Amino acid sequence: MHRATKIVATIGPASSTPEILLQMIQAGADVVRLNFSHGTADDHRQRAEFVREAARQAGREVAIMADLQGPKIRVGKFENGKTTLVPGNPFVLDSECELGNDDRVGLDYKDLPRDLKPGDVLLLNDGLIVLDVVRVLGSEIHTTVKVGGDLSNNKGINRQGGGLTAPALTAKDMEDIRTAMSLGVDYVAVSFPKNATDMEMARQLANIAGAPYGIKPKMIAKIERAEAIPALQGILDASDGIMVARGDLAVEVGNAAVPALQKRMIRMARESNKFVITATQMMESMIYAPVPTRAEVSDVANAVLDGTDAVMLSAESAAGKYPVQTIETMAAICVEAEKSEQSELDKDFLDRTFTRIDQSIAMGALFTAFHLGAKAIVALTESGSTALWMSRHWTHVPIFALTPRVGSERAMAIYRNVTSLHLDTSTDRDTALQQALETVVGKGYASRGDMVVLTVGEPMGQAGGTNTLKIVRVGEPY
Repeated sequence: MHRATKIVATIGPASSTPEILLQMIQAGADVVRLNFSHGTADDHRQRAEFVREAARQAGREVAIMADLQGPKIRVGKFENGKTTLVPGNPFVLDSECELGNDDRVGLDYKDLPRDLKPGDVLLLNDGLIVLDVVRVLGSEIHTTVKVGGDLSNNKGINRQGGGLTAPALTAKDMEDIRTAMSLGVDYVAVSFPKNATDMEMARQLANIAGAPYGIKPKMIAKIERAEAIPALQGILDASDGIMVARGDLAVEVGNAAVPALQKRMIRMARESNKFVITATQMMESMIYAPVPTRAEVSDVANAVLDGTDAVMLSAESAAGKYPVQTIETMAAICVEAEKSEQSELDKDFLDRTFTRIDQSIAMGALFTAFHLGAKAIVALTESGSTALWMSRHWTHVPIFALTPRVGSERAMAIYRNVTSLHLDTSTDRDTALQQALETVVGKGYASRGDMVVLTVGEPMGQAGGTNTLKIVRVGEPY
């Protein structure tokens, strides 16, 4: 069954062997995420090699995403590993404290005292612990515990409403970008960007680090700061895609605000011709259980109905007991949700203008395939732009993007409703079109008599050169 929504799977201790990775790819993983918050450069290098080998064995290209850690806005370590905070009691966050105890704890983010004032509310451990700031004295933040509980080593800190000044890119992130480029990753996800400038700086660093390897990765902005919401359009313009990172975002803006923000972000991304990933706790219970909760099924399905390009697994596939089953289950949910999606293609095209020839051809192919009931759209593309534009609109007609560039093939792995395939193109248009049809038919995506809409550029081999639309029936002469 053709599945339009893509699956991003994080790899970790539960999924780092070649055997499990192969099973995950066969189960439906389209993109593998390397979480640079954990592991060494050598760990990531070995895992990337395993992913490429597993993809080769599976017979399809799988993209690799490097997810940067970002600023460590966390408490330090406790001498006993943890403490228990009691509501109403005082507690001190001290940037100069080495080892914490029942009264105070240190900070990884030494500048936190400068960012706070009396009356601020701090949320620790994903919002499970709430502290009211009473006063700030030098390196010490004196608070009163509002919501208590166990607080252990290195738990995260958020300020309610946002406003922390920590830069999106740390020295570690800059080094990790260099490592990621040496691994040949396809996407770089930037944690905690506040504005377009953060993304522009990250792209510049990635392009410089990738130049010796001939790599220009796609840049993904993880939307997880309150400040990113009013700057969202600028961040979209500076990125190739965004991630709806619902964990930290929910802590800063409140859980209740996130569902509406998710829908808004997905809509804005699609309108801006950018891809979008929905992430955090999508199948959380499957870390320990072989089946998801009904609420998790609804969550994944609703993200699909919102129009997300991809849904993401974090701990479920990195450290969970059932990484392969989780991907299989998520894939099945996506397929079922897609069946009920209504196409609004005609409404999408009202009051739209296209100034580029290649974009006009892409939209014309979509419109034609939808109204003629074509079995497939086959796009011969160098960069993948034609496939991206087509994938911004839902038609139930699968899009097959054929390219001679392995980099483009991998980059398109995250585009909704796009299956990227390798094509050793000829400079002769008719030969290339025939090869494209044979590839799609040979893989079982179309059969004799099926109507297929083709797009191609002449002369061939030029990025941005798509200028021809052709309608054919498989098996009939041109």
